[in-house]
Amino acid sequence: MRMFLGALAALFLLPAAAEAAKDSLVLGMPLEPPHLDPTAGAAAAIDEVVYANVFEGLTRIDETGAVQKALAEDWTISEDGLTYTFKLRDGVTFHDGTTLDSGDVKFSLDRARAAGSTNAQKGLFEAIESVEAPDPLTVIVKLARREGLLLWNLGWGDAVIVAPETAATNKTKPVGTGPFRFVEWKKADRVRLARRDDYWGEPPALATVTFRFVADPSAQVAALLAGDIDAIPNVGAPESLERFKVDDRFEVRVGSTEGETILAMNHRREPLKDVRVRRAISHAIDRKALIDGAMFGYGTPIGTHFAPHHAAYKDLTKVYRHDAERARALLAEAGYPVGFKAVMKLPPPSYARRGGEIIAAQLAAIGITVEIVPVEWAQWLNEVFKGDHDFDFTIVSHTEPLDIGIYARDDYYFGYQSDAFNAVIGKLKGETNQGTRNALYGEAQRIIAEDAVNGFLFQLARTGVQRKGLKGLWLNAPVQANDVTKVNWEE
Repeated sequence: MRMFLGALAALFLLPAAAEAAKDSLVLGMPLEPPHLDPTAGAAAAIDEVVYANVFEGLTRIDETGAVQKALAEDWTISEDGLTYTFKLRDGVTFHDGTTLDSGDVKFSLDRARAAGSTNAQKGLFEAIESVEAPDPLTVIVKLARREGLLLWNLGWGDAVIVAPETAATNKTKPVGTGPFRFVEWKKADRVRLARRDDYWGEPPALATVTFRFVADPSAQVAALLAGDIDAIPNVGAPESLERFKVDDRFEVRVGSTEGETILAMNHRREPLKDVRVRRAISHAIDRKALIDGAMFGYGTPIGTHFAPHHAAYKDLTKVYRHDAERARALLAEAGYPVGFKAVMKLPPPSYARRGGEIIAAQLAAIGITVEIVPVEWAQWLNEVFKGDHDFDFTIVSHTEPLDIGIYARDDYYFGYQSDAFNAVIGKLKGETNQGTRNALYGEAQRIIAEDAVNGFLFQLARTGVQRKGLKGLWLNAPVQANDVTKVNWEE
């Protein structure tokens, strides 16, 4: 009789448990963000937690890459293209209950473009001459020059609107206007968000969202199989996808990202400042072997820093075909007939760690001896991306959209300088005609390919695994985001 009652109780409990799971989500991520302020850091993991979920901008980028209205319900553009007038939504509040107004927008944009700004994408705001707030729901942005991508730029995570009262503490206690509020951050484990009841827009279906940080690819697989994680938008072990494809509990979804994966070279150091050496390295790389070996076939070869799915993309993979003999000849011509030694610092993602081993072997075939130094993400940011740029090689995927302009930045981490390239980017910044913009993008792509600025490897695929019945996660990633605002469990 006790066994019967126990079984009967279990039957009553099961529907309640199943129903509880309908409004919660546990999403796996390979990297933990260094902090939670998207306006003060370059790490993609920041936006992957808070973009659209916690923080919002005047505009937002949707899954297709299109610009949509967000905190601005409408806008007008002057005939000369130099003045944008935004009408803000009425009744929007921050998570602390304070009201959003034009002063918050002015504060956010002025802060992002200020001389001492820590915003990782200050270039997004470069064309802005002034920001005015004539009344609580009107913002006027005046430009010093035409900027064809202004509405797109304002949709990035780096351009979200923050309040002056809470901006200083957003790194650890983010306060935005989004449909989810921050609940807790257990370092090295998870960030938890909860649905807010007073959101200005359509409320999300999910009541809670937990972002779990699982760096080890095999641990990601185990967590999915055990039911500890509902989905991972980009699994670190692409070889595991075949296993999930035959398991009827899961759905495998392969999309595209903006992630140009490169073998970055430090131009400040000998011998990498010599274009002949960089060209030799480019000829040494066998992209197919790299994609097959490190990514199990998931990835698209690239010959420049541009996404293949974009209309302006140029296929320049043939500029440097895999040719070890030609690579050795170029090294000899540059004065390195027996090669040289170099250090490759690799961040945690599996594409970097696995890819680094394969590229080191390919470089060894032309006489370049590579010492591999695995580093954690924070260490990579401090030693490679910032500070003294203490590296020879590194492998990283640049996931920002349309980011070829980084090659024109002063003192960027790989140290490239080109007047010809900078001139093209200068023209691009003021051009609004899409056909002309695409032609300029093509010219920029060819310059950095011919200069062999970096080893251009592959476009990172988005290899997602999720539980059956989960709907609304993005297939593609036109910006760095895990937007869960439309996610729900199928009844």
